[in-house]
Amino acid sequence: MTNEKNSAGEKFFAINSDNWGHKWGYRDSEFVLNKDLSVSMTGDRYELCGFDMPDFIPYVEEMLEMKIEVDDKLQEVEDKPVVEAQINQAFVDAIKSNFSEDRYSFGDAERLVHSQGQTTDEVYKVILSKLDKMTDMVFYIESEDEVKKLIELALEHDVCLIPYGGGTSVSNALQVPAFESRMVVAVDTRRMDAIESIDVENRRVVVQAGITGSKLEELLEAKGLTVGHEPDSIELSTLGGWISTNASGMKKNRYGNIEDIVENVTMITPKGVVEQINPITRASIGVNPQNMLLGSEGNFGIITKATLKVHTLPESSEFNSALFHDWETGVAFMYELSKSGAVPASARLMDNAQFRFGQALNKKPSGIKVLIKKLEKFVVLNIKHFDPYKMVVTSFKLEGSKDEVALQQKTLKRLTKKYNGMIGGSENGKKGYNLTFAIAYIRDFMTMYHIVGETMETSVPWSKLNAVCEAASNRLIELHKKHNIPGKPYLSYRVPQIYHTGACIYFMFAINVKGVDNPIDLFTSIEYSMREAIMEAGGSISHHHGVGKLRKDFMNGTISPTSIDLLKQIKTSHDPKNIFGVGNNVFSE
Repeated sequence: MTNEKNSAGEKFFAINSDNWGHKWGYRDSEFVLNKDLSVSMTGDRYELCGFDMPDFIPYVEEMLEMKIEVDDKLQEVEDKPVVEAQINQAFVDAIKSNFSEDRYSFGDAERLVHSQGQTTDEVYKVILSKLDKMTDMVFYIESEDEVKKLIELALEHDVCLIPYGGGTSVSNALQVPAFESRMVVAVDTRRMDAIESIDVENRRVVVQAGITGSKLEELLEAKGLTVGHEPDSIELSTLGGWISTNASGMKKNRYGNIEDIVENVTMITPKGVVEQINPITRASIGVNPQNMLLGSEGNFGIITKATLKVHTLPESSEFNSALFHDWETGVAFMYELSKSGAVPASARLMDNAQFRFGQALNKKPSGIKVLIKKLEKFVVLNIKHFDPYKMVVTSFKLEGSKDEVALQQKTLKRLTKKYNGMIGGSENGKKGYNLTFAIAYIRDFMTMYHIVGETMETSVPWSKLNAVCEAASNRLIELHKKHNIPGKPYLSYRVPQIYHTGACIYFMFAINVKGVDNPIDLFTSIEYSMREAIMEAGGSISHHHGVGKLRKDFMNGTISPTSIDLLKQIKTSHDPKNIFGVGNNVFSE
């Protein structure tokens, strides 16, 4: 892979950004293994940065029944192999005639970053092997007029366009389809990252689709406002990506999921502009085309902007946490909390394995903190009689007026007492909430020490929640034994979202692949089979990660054949040349 520099001054290019691009997160943030087998996190972006964590590796070794050695580290491929670009010269000539050179790049590094998301198999290949296919050019859009012109040229020269936001997809949605033989252009939206207008009276904003969640909230906070959509990927993911995947945020209990937040979407397609003429609070207008844009996954066009609901910043914002004796009791607590009418903005339940995972990321206490920790442990284990290998933890973020937050706190205390739990306090709640943003880096760190892991999520009715957890666990154990994988498999899970009729379950799982042939192929097959088990037990195809190419085989069991045909007919009539040939969901070939 050749090195390249962009001479575009202040203009955004992926290779010049603070992001890793080919790995998760920021370049200055990563987990490292020290000589004494403690773990540290570099940089200063997260609460885990700046201290040693001596308990993490022992936890991993215990859970996976393996030994981790400092010197037994895989070496990342430094000179990344790239696939030779396939150039449609007539299209390239047209691009150069219509746009300045700061709009596009043919550089190897730019192409590599825009050819993948953050699915485990994609990252593994980039770090340790190579991608099978790559985009041939990267184009940075700056206006809707440019989008229209780009689509016009793609139509004329039969070129495939793949919309690209923050690159955080975990569904292979950004992967270039294996069957695609045309020139492929990744269309990066991140230069379109402005707030176009704010309507304070009607509490809505018009925002360009390439803005990241962090930047959106920063700009709004300065004006005393918030959208409130806070996914785990808020630092990196974009508004367009949220809409394309039908995303969910950690504070959805107060602010809603993306479908509750969005009032209007503008998408440019081969046939023109899809949008409502004006944002509408609510209207009966027949079949609303807007609904088709949520979860569209790049199959129809390029999202350029959206109208969003905004809220004034909450008067009060607090954290809390609670311990329960076992998973079943924690689930019963969450079920009753969902019916209480006083649900915090964020409420999550973590199983014992995930609770211990979080504890393993603590720094070693010293001084008076040692005494405090011993006292806390004594109370929990000896007075309250919690089993450290069964207990589970909940964490909460509460937002609203002072009266609303007070009611939420009162409700949490009442229900915790009812289910023989123990309030854990605000410090633990804050740590549990903020830990989410840092732990995403652990996957890539563990990969270098022969551990391959991933997350998967599902939505499930309350009555089948425990059965789905059991099915996923049993299937992983079964496959681990079948393939004679060394050690033990790792599985933990949490309930991060609760609803009237059910909840979201978020799984973390991993295996030791040292000495295993074709590890990433094996891991991918295990993940596929676990998804089968989850759906057989009553879970959904996905809660918020989308379908992409990773889960497309499960669509036949999700919607009816006639529904699939309807979607394909709409796609064919609106994009007959399949310019947006990303091949996600039911549009695989």
